[in-house]
This record gives sequence, C-alpha cells and structure tokens, in this order.
Amino acid sequence: MEESRRLFLCLLCAAQLYLSSTQVLRIGGIFETRESELVSMDELAFKFAVNNINRNKTLMPNTTLTYDIQRINLFDGFEASRRVCDQLALGVVAVFGPSHSSSVSAVQSICNALEVPHIQTRWKHPSVDNKDTFFINLYPEYTAIARAILDVVTFFKWRKLTVVYEDSTGLMRMQELIKAPAKFNLKIKIRQLTPGNQDARPLLKELKKDKEFFIIFDCSYRMAAELLKQLSSMGMMTEYYHFFFTTLDLFALDLEPYRYSGVNMTGFRLLNIDDPWVASTMDKWAMERLQGPKQESGLLDGVMTTDAALMYDAVFMVAVASQRATQMTVSSLQCHRHKPWRFGPRFMNLFKEAQWEGLTGHIVLNKTDGLRRDFDLDIISLKEDGTARGVVEGGSRLTKRWIKIAVWNSYRGMNLTEKTSRDKNNNVTDSLANRTLIVTTILENPYVMYKKSDKELVGNDRFEGYCLDLLKELSNILGFTYEVRLVADGKYGAQNDKGEWNGMVRELIDHVADLAVAPLTITYVREKVIDFSKPFMTLGISILYRKPNGTNPGVFSFLNPLSPDIWLYVLLACTGVSCVLFVIARFTPYEWYNPHPCNPSSTLIQNNFTLLNSFWFGVGALMRQGSELMPKALSTRIVGGIWWFFTLIIISSYTANLAAFLTVERMDAPIDSADDLAKQTRIEYGAVRDGSTMTFFKKSKISTYEKMWAFMSSRKNTALVKNNQEGITRVLTTDYAMLMESTSIEYISQRNCNLTQIGGLIDSKGYGVGTPIGSPYRDKVTIAILQLQEEGKLHMMKEKWWRGNGCPEEDNKEANALGVENIGGIFIVLAAGLVLSVFVAIGEFIYKARRNADIEECVSFSAVMEELGVSLQCYKGIRRRSRPHSGSRSACIFCKPKHTAKREGERRDSSN
Repeated sequence: MEESRRLFLCLLCAAQLYLSSTQVLRIGGIFETRESELVSMDELAFKFAVNNINRNKTLMPNTTLTYDIQRINLFDGFEASRRVCDQLALGVVAVFGPSHSSSVSAVQSICNALEVPHIQTRWKHPSVDNKDTFFINLYPEYTAIARAILDVVTFFKWRKLTVVYEDSTGLMRMQELIKAPAKFNLKIKIRQLTPGNQDARPLLKELKKDKEFFIIFDCSYRMAAELLKQLSSMGMMTEYYHFFFTTLDLFALDLEPYRYSGVNMTGFRLLNIDDPWVASTMDKWAMERLQGPKQESGLLDGVMTTDAALMYDAVFMVAVASQRATQMTVSSLQCHRHKPWRFGPRFMNLFKEAQWEGLTGHIVLNKTDGLRRDFDLDIISLKEDGTARGVVEGGSRLTKRWIKIAVWNSYRGMNLTEKTSRDKNNNVTDSLANRTLIVTTILENPYVMYKKSDKELVGNDRFEGYCLDLLKELSNILGFTYEVRLVADGKYGAQNDKGEWNGMVRELIDHVADLAVAPLTITYVREKVIDFSKPFMTLGISILYRKPNGTNPGVFSFLNPLSPDIWLYVLLACTGVSCVLFVIARFTPYEWYNPHPCNPSSTLIQNNFTLLNSFWFGVGALMRQGSELMPKALSTRIVGGIWWFFTLIIISSYTANLAAFLTVERMDAPIDSADDLAKQTRIEYGAVRDGSTMTFFKKSKISTYEKMWAFMSSRKNTALVKNNQEGITRVLTTDYAMLMESTSIEYISQRNCNLTQIGGLIDSKGYGVGTPIGSPYRDKVTIAILQLQEEGKLHMMKEKWWRGNGCPEEDNKEANALGVENIGGIFIVLAAGLVLSVFVAIGEFIYKARRNADIEECVSFSAVMEELGVSLQCYKGIRRRSRPHSGSRSACIFCKPKHTAKREGERRDSSN
C-alpha cells in the first residue's frame, strides 16, 4: 500500500512537471454554416490541421495547439463581432474566419484594434486604403488572378469570347481581361447569371444561338457543378466548345458524366498534387471524409477543396510562426477596454517573415499588406478521352482526370510543361479513336456518286468516289468511324446579301456535321466562318466548251500560206521591178546591140528589154523558171540579182508554210480565253449557283471578271445552273460555256470527247476538308492528308477515278493525204490557163492568116485547112511555105480589095 502511494505521487509529480514545461496555444475559428450542411468545409479543415499538427511532435515539440470554434449565420456581422470578443477574452493567438465580406470587416476592425492577427483564406474585396495591418490572406491576390486569366486567353489565341460572372466580385477579377480588347484585339461579351437563381439555361440558350464557343465562367464550384449539368442538357458539351472556369476547385468536381463528350474544359489549380506529401495529406483527408457525413453533391467523394487546403496551410502557418516565437504569452483581451496584445506586432512579423511549402505550394507573404503574391497556378485541362473509372486515392485519381498543360507564376507568367510538349507528339489517333463523326457531302462526279448495285444499299455503302476513298483512308489513319450524309439543300455554301450561309458551310457552322469531305474550295470568306485542312487537291477555274470543228479546206486553200496583203505586195513588187528594169535597160548603153553582126556598118541597133519582155523576166524569176532574156549591163544585173534573192525567200517561205497548212487540220474556235468571253454576248456563259466559282467572280475586282459577273448576274435564271450536270447538258445542247474547276473539266473531257477545256487557269486554289471553326479535328485531318500525300495515295486515287475511255490525241495525229479539196484550186487555174492558151493560139492563127491575106489576094478555106493539117503533123519539123490556090472568089476566106492587090503587084514589078 505504501509503495502504491509513492508510485502515484511520483506519477503526479511527473505530470505536473510535464504540464509546467508544455505550452498550450489557442486559436479561434469563426465559421458560417449553410442550412444544407451541419459543419462547414472550413471547420473540418481547421480541426484536421490542428490534429495533424499535434500528432507531429517534430513541428511543435513543446507546444500543444488547441482551438475555440464559434458558428454564426451567413451575413451576420453583429454576431461575428460578439463571438470574436468572446474568443479574445479566452486568449487566442490568431483568429480564423469568417468567409463573407460583411462579417469579415467587423471581425477585422476588432483584431486591428487589439493587435491580434486575423487570418483569412477566402477572396476578399480589396479596399482602396488598406490599413488592416493585422490582416493575412493566403488566397491568391486578385490582380494576379486577373493577369493569369488574360495570359490563358492569350495562350489559347482566342479572339472572341464571352464572360459569364455570378456576382459583382467577378468583374473585379476580370478587370485585366476587360481592359484587354484595345491591346489584344479581343471581342468580349459580358453576361451575368441571374442572382439567386441556379437555372442558367435561358442564358445558355442565347449563347448557343449566338454561336459563342469560347466562354469564361466566373462562379463558385457549386454553381460550376450546376452549369455543367445544364450545359450537358443543352447539347453544349461538345468538342466545339471551350469552357474556362476561374474557380480553383474545378479539379474537385465530378466530371464522370462528361467523360466521352470531347468538351474542352480548362481551369486553375492551386494545390500541388504532384508533391508526395500533399498527395499523402489529401489521402488522409479523403479517408476521414468518407467515414464522416456525406459530402455535398457535385464534388468527388472525399476530395479536398482549395478552401480546405488554404485553411490547412493557414493553421500550419501559425505553427511555423509559433515555433520561432520565444517567451510569448497569451493574455485575455477585452473588447471594451481597447488594450492591445503586446506580443501581437511581434507575432505578426513572424508570419510575414516565414516561408514554407504548403498544400497550395510555396507560401510567401507581402510584408506591407499581408497578401500572398508569389504563387504558382497549374493550368489544367480535361483529358480528351475523359476520365477513367475506378477507386483511385487522392492525388492519383485527380492526376488521371486532368492534364497539366502549363504553370503560371505571379512573377514569371506562363510556362508550358514538358508533358504538354510530349503530348503534342502523341499519336494523332488518341482523340479520335472510337468516335463517330457526321460527314456532310454533295453528289458530284467523280467525288461522290451513287454506287450501282442490284441490291438495295444502305448507309455509307450507297456511295462511292474519290471523296469516299479519301474518307476511308483518313478513317484508317485516325481510327474514327463516320456516317455520310448528303447536304440537305444540295449546295456547297455561299453567302447571301444578308450574310447568311447555306449548303455544307451552313451545316458546319450549325454543327450539324463534324466534317465536310467534298470538292469544297478553300476561299477567304469561307475560312472566316469554318476551318479547312490542308488542301488534298489543287486546281483552278477554267472554261468548259464544245470542241471546235475543223475548218473545211476551200478550193483556193493553196493561197492560205500567205496573207492577202503579202500577195498584193508581191504583185506590186513584180510590177515595180519590171518597170525599173525597163527604164534602166533603156537608159544604159550596154543593153543596145547590132542585130546584124555580119554587117558592122549597119546603123540599126536593137534592145531586148521591152516593157513586155521586162515583165516576163520578173514573172519567170518568180516562178523559178527563168527566161531567154539575160541582162548584160552591170546595173541591170544588180536589179536581176536582187529580184532573184527576193523570189528565193518568198517561194521558200510559201512552200514551207503550204506544207503545214495542207497537212494539219485547223480548228476554228470562237473563243480562246476568258477575255474572249467577256468581249462578246452571243455565247452565254455561267457557273454553278452559290458555288465558289460564282463567289470568285462576284468578289473579284479585276475589270474582266467584273464584266463577266455583270453578264452572269443580269441573266441569273439562264446563266447560273443548279449543278455541274445541268451545265454540261447545256454545253452539249446549246451555245453555252461553263466556268468550273479544272479537275472537273479534266474528268468530263475524258468521258465526252466532244467537250474540252478552253484557255488556261483563271485562278489557283485547292479543295480541303471543312470543319467547324475551332474544331479539334482540323489539325489531325491535316496531318493525315500530308501523310497520304507523301505516300502517293492521293495521286493514286486521282488516277483511279479520273481515268476514262480516252479520246484521240490531237497533238500527235498524222498528216492527212492531200485531196482534191486541198489543192483542187491549182488544177482549176491550170485548166483556165489551158483554155486561155487555146483561145490565144486561135487568135494568133487568125492573126497570121490575116497577115498572109495582105500578100495573097485570096486565101481559100481549103488552103487554111491544108495549112492547119500540116501544122498538126507531129513527125514533120520543117515545112515549105504554102502557095496560093486558084479558084472562085466565093471560096475565099480572106480577100483583099483589087486596088490593094494591084499596088502590091506594081511594087513587086518595080522591085524586080
């Protein structure tokens, strides 16, 4: 018994000694509770932090941390003042909470008066003249958050966005972004959620109607959870929308229902969950929460929110500062006495000098105002393949749901992570695997055609063509499935006078389709409302027209090698040279000669170059035959030599060109280019209505094309056609020229030899795969198209669908044999010359016979016939001079008067 008493006294002494050496620090917490919750999240985090600190004997070995908790109603500033006075009377080293501004101001004024640190973990409206020297706030400073939002918008290169805020404090956080449009060329719309009403569907409906795809939501995580549900019900959780939430608790929301929606969702995260210590602490928190009361809806089970983590770090801040404090005593303070705590300023300085790593990263306070400035924000984005199911603890679960794309520092700004750079090089099939895309297209040979089959075909099997092969190749590379649908109005897409679009472009704008795989031309106006991939085919606008008929050779086609002007000039040259030669030959003494060389004393001289002989000399040289006349004088020989050289060139040129004219069939085309079309109105021309070709002429500022558009617009009902097939029919049946893409002309002309391309390309453009603006598929489709191009598959597909029966090559055809239709005219000239020679010979004969009548008194008909018979004898080269025949005068053909005959007889007698 005596030994038991001694042992009890020893233990009592030891306990008294331990209590006398251990210091107890009390902190006060004022927390606001909602009607839907028994205990606030801040209070739970407050108790969780105190318990962990007390378990950690290395942090505060000789100090025990205790607390006093007071609960008040929301927005009750008077109750908050009364409760803080009660806590100060008990003796506390710091006061935590409350969270709402009306209560915060009341508590803060008392703490400033009694010089007790007041620690806040929620965003507080900044005051113009901040005199709260005993105020500490671990929540990131509002101007830094505003700069972070602006940097994110700049990083994503947004040019048009909508800001939706919950209350007036959101405008404070957005002030840097609101000032940005003048500097960054931003178009910003600002909308507010209805206060006190969580149904935001009317506002979301307006945003969807206005096609606002980039939206920033500034709201609490509770409102964010409701917005996500309503966005899903409105059909806005798609890959075309990008939502940015400014709440720091976006990572803690339950996003399981949206795992496969493909929506782009980005936000901030303050917790450094990559740190093992942080992940371990969050796991402990999760285990306690799962064993406690059910957490509010919208959050993941057991996840620690940012507010809870900030409260945890705030309590740890007290422990760190207390460890450095020596000989600090806590005294009871009375609100009505206004006697401050004498250790308050010293304890406050310890807070501002301390630096440590908390759950929310590196913590450093500004010594002037007690605000947190140097901090990091993780820019997180929802993974494209959604989140994986399964029970994963704490940080591991959050890591699987989100990907950190960048880190934003309040001093250094945005810094991309290495993981983001690696993700850009990932397989392009990651985000498209197991996706079913809606593809809009249009019937156009050979791009998309109905497949001919004896069986009834359904779905994608109904179609075939170049675009279907391209779509199949893209599907194989990217791993998606697709559903092909024909555009409802059968148009490519053009803008009317009201600025409204139609066709496939309209379906992409309205997100009715995900892709447009068709001969859709990449144009400037379309690029402003939809996105295009890199072109899979390049082409240009040209003219489709009937093949011109070959010219029928005329009877005198041998004259075609030389123009009429040249023929006239040759005739004038021949006449002029003959006259010059005649004058010079008459003038020079060396062209006169004695006709009787045996009689040198003769005074008679003779000149062969009469005017007729001079012309005959020129014609003989021109015909390359020459004549019996030869010039003797030097001057006349110069004239002859120059004329021979001239005739050499003329005849050689004529001969060479004649061969080309007679062996190559000439095509008589009424038009050769777009300029020829613009200059005439006989041939009607046009394009497909509401197509890119029509838009090109409509928007062109070139005078020729403006004139052509004026012609087409004045005859819209006839010049513009519904589709290419209608235009081809008109080209074949009427005098009509079709303006269309060169690739389509190439395909058509391979299958209809009566059609051809006229002229070259008017412009240069390309066909691309269309996607809605901002679509995540555009870059992936582009990479796949470049891969197909490098592998040569695009060329192989084009050869497959463009190859036709073929038409005879016009450039390589053999020369036609010369027929009567080619050179018949020269035979007519020859025949005419023969007929003319016959008449001339008859005339010469009659003339000669008349001369003989001057000698003989009578020439009878029988004598004439005898003379003609002798002349026609082919075997006699010499004949005697004919004698006069006697007979009656009635038989004479040519008779001479008697007195004339008598004189002739007298003249003969006298001469004898």
